Amino acid sequence: MLINGNKIAGDDLFEVKNPYNGDVVDTVPIAHLQDVDLAIESAVKAKKAIAEMSAFKVSNKLYEVYEKLKENKKELAKLLTLEVGKPIKESLVELDRSIETLKLSAEEAKRIYGETVPLDAGINGKGFFAFTQKVPLGVVGAITPFNYPLNLSIHKLAPAIAAKNTVVIKPPLDAPLTIMKFAELVDEVFPAGVINTVSGYGTEVGDALVTSPDVDKISFTGSVATGLSIANRAGMKKVTLELGGNDPLVVLDDANVDEAVLGVMRGAYLNAGQVCMGVKRVIVDNSIADEFAEKLVKQTSKLKIGNPLDESTDVGPLIHESAAIMVEEAVSNAIKDGAEVLCGAQRDGTFYKPTVLDNVTSDMDLVVNETFGPIAPIIRVNSVDEAIKEANNTDYGLNAGVYTESFRNGLRCANEIEAGTVFVNKQPTFRTDNMPFGGFKNSGTGKEGIKYAVEEMTKSKLIGLNLR
Repeated sequence: MLINGNKIAGDDLFEVKNPYNGDVVDTVPIAHLQDVDLAIESAVKAKKAIAEMSAFKVSNKLYEVYEKLKENKKELAKLLTLEVGKPIKESLVELDRSIETLKLSAEEAKRIYGETVPLDAGINGKGFFAFTQKVPLGVVGAITPFNYPLNLSIHKLAPAIAAKNTVVIKPPLDAPLTIMKFAELVDEVFPAGVINTVSGYGTEVGDALVTSPDVDKISFTGSVATGLSIANRAGMKKVTLELGGNDPLVVLDDANVDEAVLGVMRGAYLNAGQVCMGVKRVIVDNSIADEFAEKLVKQTSKLKIGNPLDESTDVGPLIHESAAIMVEEAVSNAIKDGAEVLCGAQRDGTFYKPTVLDNVTSDMDLVVNETFGPIAPIIRVNSVDEAIKEANNTDYGLNAGVYTESFRNGLRCANEIEAGTVFVNKQPTFRTDNMPFGGFKNSGTGKEGIKYAVEEMTKSKLIGLNLR
């Protein structure tokens, strides 16, 4: 672990295993309460050091980290593949996005603006000059998941530092290595204590961060259940919660079927389906559903499953076998309830074969709950109205995609589907790292995306001068 610029080993160790073959990649310490207390104390002390830095200097130092990450890109991409199991070509994409996220954060560090406030618009306000300042929150506790461990962590810690906060990050115990290596790069550039890492169990480490009076914000990406627990226990802290998704991809009767199939391919099987904004439900107009299903099966059958370090591999393993078993059970239950297997539906250890299911209904657990696996469940509908109703038939509201050649239908779906982002003629997994990202309903609260994340990492102070 990294605490106050020092590497801390700890007595208890956790084995990080390669999901592909079960080999131990490395070990990390299991942090306990005293470690978390030390990390928070270190972050509190470092607030003074970063507060004294100019925005210009913070920006330049983030650019230094950006350069360091570029230099270590290939090494960290390989490490990411070893601990997560995602194909190396996807890991390289995550590194590219992480590099861009750092650059965007370095730029945004110089764009934190307040505004003048016309107090004379109110009673007795004449003669005042007032303005707001954006000031850092203090200590940010970041809790991140396994599926995009580096990029999602940088989306929290880089905007936090850009806004002159300090950070304590708890990486996922299943995939902590890439983040912990990256934190060392940050520590080489910034004062000791600006970034700290504590690896351990959420019930101990995460809970200590959430309840500590010295932590000013929690930024969490993970499950709805954990997010609700954080919201209930965080007290007066500022909270950003990026939770689950049950993202629909709607294919209307006038859609370009080939493009829509490509959207499902990009959205349902990415990272073996372990993506919060992945395509979880494929809602297709019945008039084109047969053609769509046939083409989707043809393309799905071409995917190569295998060693994620092989550059030709398209789909790697799930994070561990229990995760693959959960997907297997969800598919089996859907089949028992009447879903038809068009391809896939086979598990081999941690691998689950990319699967297309037809005749899925909205009451099946497979689509009621978020299924984290490479599944494309087709739900047939008979109109735009029915498609929109089906898309909104969920407790989640993260992202959505709609394929249509009709401007009117596209705009209507974009307006009426209840999601934080709706793309027309693009799958919901599409993301640029500068866009606002965050869902509605049980998909969370707050926004990420650098400009928006920086806003979430600050608080406004009003300063008023009586000039009379």
